[in-house]
Amino acid sequence: MTDTHCPYCSLQCGMSLQRKGLALEVAERPSFPVNEGALCRKGWTAAGLRGSRERLTTPLVRDRATGEWSAASWDEALDLVAARLASIRAEHGADANAVFGGGGLTNEKAYQLGKLARVALGTAMIDYNGRWCMSSAASAGNQAFGVDRGLPFPLADVERADVVVLVGSNLAETMPPAARHLDRLRSRGGRVVVIDPRRTPTGDRADLFVQPVPGTDLPLALGVLHLVDAAGGVDEAFVASRTSGFEEARAAAAEWWPERVERVTGIAASEVRALAELMMSSRRVMVLTARGAEQHADGTATVLAWINVCLALGLPGSEYAGYGCLTGQGNGQGGREHGQKADQLPGYRMIEDPAARSHVARVWGVTPESLPGKGLSAYELLSALGTDGGPRSLMVFGSNPVVSAPNALAVAERLAALDLLVVADIVMSETAAVADVVLPITQWAEETGTMTNLEGRVILRQQAIAPPAGVRSDLEIMAGLASRLGAPGEWPVEPEVVFAELRAASRGGKADYSGITYDRIRAEDGLFWPVPTLPERDHPGTPRLFADSFAHADGRARFVPVGWGGAAEEVDEDYPLHLTTGRVLSQYQSGAQTRRIRDLPDDGAFVELHPMLALRLGAHDGEPLTLATRRGTMRAPARIVDTIRPDTVFVPFHWVGANRLTLDALDPSSRMPEFKVCAVAVTA
Repeated sequence: MTDTHCPYCSLQCGMSLQRKGLALEVAERPSFPVNEGALCRKGWTAAGLRGSRERLTTPLVRDRATGEWSAASWDEALDLVAARLASIRAEHGADANAVFGGGGLTNEKAYQLGKLARVALGTAMIDYNGRWCMSSAASAGNQAFGVDRGLPFPLADVERADVVVLVGSNLAETMPPAARHLDRLRSRGGRVVVIDPRRTPTGDRADLFVQPVPGTDLPLALGVLHLVDAAGGVDEAFVASRTSGFEEARAAAAEWWPERVERVTGIAASEVRALAELMMSSRRVMVLTARGAEQHADGTATVLAWINVCLALGLPGSEYAGYGCLTGQGNGQGGREHGQKADQLPGYRMIEDPAARSHVARVWGVTPESLPGKGLSAYELLSALGTDGGPRSLMVFGSNPVVSAPNALAVAERLAALDLLVVADIVMSETAAVADVVLPITQWAEETGTMTNLEGRVILRQQAIAPPAGVRSDLEIMAGLASRLGAPGEWPVEPEVVFAELRAASRGGKADYSGITYDRIRAEDGLFWPVPTLPERDHPGTPRLFADSFAHADGRARFVPVGWGGAAEEVDEDYPLHLTTGRVLSQYQSGAQTRRIRDLPDDGAFVELHPMLALRLGAHDGEPLTLATRRGTMRAPARIVDTIRPDTVFVPFHWVGANRLTLDALDPSSRMPEFKVCAVAVTA
């Protein structure tokens, strides 16, 4: 029996794996505190991809002239890739080679991928799909608190709050084991608020459910701050002693009286008042945002508006209170802390900081001057592929942008314009299918490595079974390429050795892992960063942030005044409805893994719409609808429900289609695309 963690979402639920003949079985692991043995259906069936006929077990090279694939040895494949990368660099410069990572990669892989890009390739062009996960919350957290950690407290604190406000979260379906905290909170008399254009199973748990027009969470937060201020609910002592900038934020909210909020959001003024009163009713109030609030062109401002409410009430740093973000991807937190994000180096250091460059260069055995600067964000990087002056090659690790990128048809065109596309994956994903070289890699149960969950808890996945013959780990691929490219420094393939280097690189950074070891993780059920190295004893980790000070140099949190400028794409006569997207219980992200597991329902994409809208369109349940936006079209069967707004339709994004419709407008701070709302026309 091997103790490990689920391969999917940011809960990183504890589980055990047991070998039964050739099969691998999942068993509960009740001692792990995050999930206490509970798993969702994806967790229980996580071993289902083991032995799949779709599993890749040999490198493949595609003939562009015929489109045919041929098997290659590992030496042949890596020699080919390294030679092409070197040739492209010689002809077009270092930034002509690009790297695209993923929020599901272990910390060790994310760290090594950033090092591979900057040392072996010398390119600034690296980013990852986690940019599309919680980057808006990360940007807001850094601005307001001086640090970005999804939850600044353990998840279990949720059930000890008196009021929890969920903004754009459907955790009952996206991370079901977490929903028990809402049930326990309510059993002790606490209250739950859910803000969502759809009434989901999470909304069914709400004491107050409000259903805004998609993309209007920001004016709602401004309206709540206005009411808190007008009612004398501001914690003046906290604001004076622990924050700065309140007057500017107060002025920005002053024009958002409840009736104006109602006109913009569609939420009755009485409900806006009820929400504000509920948030002023206790000192133990939490606001938790998720993708519904964050995946917008104004996602950072939206999160800042809710943080402003929390600061005005004096919540952050208080017991069982404050603001937090419910991270989505399995390593969405750790993935950006250690170097695969365009503007960051290990330890959550910024790449343009001379001290950060000097420290990391010393660990890597190179000069600071040799490190490239800041690159392009994820969507901007993909949009530049194959253009004049843009990257000519792309290596993809742990991502499937053909399905997951916004305005996906445009992204597919850019991939087709490359001189070289290399994809490392366990199956022939939609992105792998258009690659020039596909490299078969180990999956989660076949390798060891650390992850950092939504709480900032660093945990350890442990290898339970040997990989199939012919398969290599991402770390082995990176080492093989680094060697062929003549890269300086060490390129270990053992995860624990890579982690030791990561610890040294993170030392002294905001996300300091230097005091964490594999043995400590095993013994202590994970450790909350920062965990610095102490001279005489082990640092215990930091489960709760902000009790005494915030991470800005002066110890104060920042109010950041924000305003609302309207939707990035307004509805009109041609596109009269709002489209929003999201997840369903049985699938995960682009579905590359979950759609191949027999025991998980896979009914394909659907269009959720209200009976009133269905009547107007002449739509019938189960019959096909055509959706069209300014970027693309798709067809999917209707699913008629009374839990969605009549002016809105919903499509899950696990299948090809939804992201052909979505909008690629970007948040000016986080560079998050506008995934969650665009204008759409629907015909039956």
